[in-house]
Amino acid sequence: MDRLPPLRLLTTFDAVQRLGSMQRAAGELNVTRPAVTQAVKALEEEIGVALFDRTAKPAVPTEAGERLAAATRSGLGQISEAIEEIRFAAGLAGRNVTVSCTLGMATQWLMPRLSDFYQHSPDTMVNVQAPPSNLPAFETGVDVALRYGAGEWTDGETWKLFDEIVCPVARPDIIEALEGDLERLSSAPLIHVRSPRAHNWASWPAYFSAMDISRPKGAQQVFDNYIQATQAALDGRGVMLGWQSITKEMIASGRLMALDGGEHDFGTAYWVTCGRNSLHKPAARAFVDWLVAAA
Repeated sequence: MDRLPPLRLLTTFDAVQRLGSMQRAAGELNVTRPAVTQAVKALEEEIGVALFDRTAKPAVPTEAGERLAAATRSGLGQISEAIEEIRFAAGLAGRNVTVSCTLGMATQWLMPRLSDFYQHSPDTMVNVQAPPSNLPAFETGVDVALRYGAGEWTDGETWKLFDEIVCPVARPDIIEALEGDLERLSSAPLIHVRSPRAHNWASWPAYFSAMDISRPKGAQQVFDNYIQATQAALDGRGVMLGWQSITKEMIASGRLMALDGGEHDFGTAYWVTCGRNSLHKPAARAFVDWLVAAA
C-alpha cells in the first residue's frame, strides 16, 4: 500500500485517459491544464514509465497507460460505489440526486429552473454533471439522465419531456438581412457544432437536405460544444442551427431571432430516464416528476 502513488495523481490520469484530452480533464477537475500536465508527469516519474505516447497528436496511452487506466477505472469505481453505499446507509444519499445531461441542456434549460424544484423539495440537493458525450450514460452515482433522441433506452424507466424543434437563429440584424428567404442561408456565415462525442445531433448538412436548400457556399465556423457556438451567434458571427429548448429564452428576450419559416422537426425529443438503481429513491422520483411537470 505504501508504494501506491497519491490518489490525486491517479484521478487526474483517469480523467485524461477517459476524456482523451488534458484540456477536457482540466475542465472536469476544475484546475488549469498545466496542473494536469504536471500531475501526469509526476505519476510517470512515480511509476518509472511513460503512460502517454506524446509523438502522436493528440497523445495516446501507451500499453502501460492502458493497463493502468483499466486498473484505475476499476479501483476508483469500487471506491465510488463504496462511498455511495456508506452515504446511503447514513441517510445522505437518499436526499441527493445526481443528474447527467449535456452542457447546453444544463446551462440553458435545467439550471435556470432548479430554483423552482428547490421550492418544492428544499431538503434535496441536485448535483448536475455534464459529460463530453451528447448521450449521457449512467456512470457510477448517476441517478437521472436527460437525453436527446428517439427514447429507445433500456437502462431504466424513461419519460418523454418534450419534442425538439430546430430552426436557424442568429442576432436579429443577421436574420433580418436574410429577408425570410431560406435559400439565402446557403451564402450566409454558418456556425457548426462538431465533436467526435456529439454524433447524435442533427447538423447543418442534414438540415439543408431536409429543407431542400442548396449546399452552403458562405463562411463556416466550427465549435466543439453548443455553449461556444451560442456565444458566437450572440456575438453576431453567423447563423446557428438552434434547438428550441436551448434558444427559446434568448429568442423571447430579443438576443437572438429565429428565421421565419425555418422550423423543422427531425422527429426527435428530449427524454428523462431514472436509472434502475435509483427507482427506489424518493428524491430521484420526485425530481423526475418535477422534470416532467416543468417540461
